[in-house]
Amino acid sequence: MALQSNPYDQYKKTQVNTASQGKLIVMLYDGAIKFLNIAIEHMEPKTYDIVNNNIIRAQDIITELISSLNMDTGGEIANNLLSLYLYFKKRLLEANMQKESVIIEEVVKHLRELREVWNEVSNKESVNESADDRKGSFSIEG
Repeated sequence: MALQSNPYDQYKKTQVNTASQGKLIVMLYDGAIKFLNIAIEHMEPKTYDIVNNNIIRAQDIITELISSLNMDTGGEIANNLLSLYLYFKKRLLEANMQKESVIIEEVVKHLRELREVWNEVSNKESVNESADDRKGSFSIEG
C-alpha cells in the first residue's frame, strides 16, 4: 500500500510543473522573500542558526535565478539582472556575517520590486497565450 502524500506538497508540485517560465521566476522571488523575512524575524531573539539557514536558502534561490538567465539572447536586461543578483548575494553574505537585518531588508525591498515586474510580465504572457489558444479553437456555439 502506497503512502498518501501531503495534498499541499502535491499541489505545489503540480503548480511548479505546469507554470510558465515567468510564473516560475515569480515563485522563486516569493521563496527568497519568504526565507529572508524568516531570517529577519529571528534576528532579534538571536536564533542565528535559523537566520543563517534562511539566508543560505535565499542565496540558493538567487543562484537559481542567475542560472536561469539567458546571457546569449538576454542582452542588456540579462546583464543588468546578473549584476543585481550578484550584488544581492554579496549583501546577503555581509548580512549573514554581520547579522544585520537592515541589509536583509534592503535586499527584500529590491526583490519585491523585481517580483512585481516579473509578475506583470508573466500575467501579460498568460493573456497572450490565452488569446493564441482561442485563435485556433473551434466552437459549435451559435
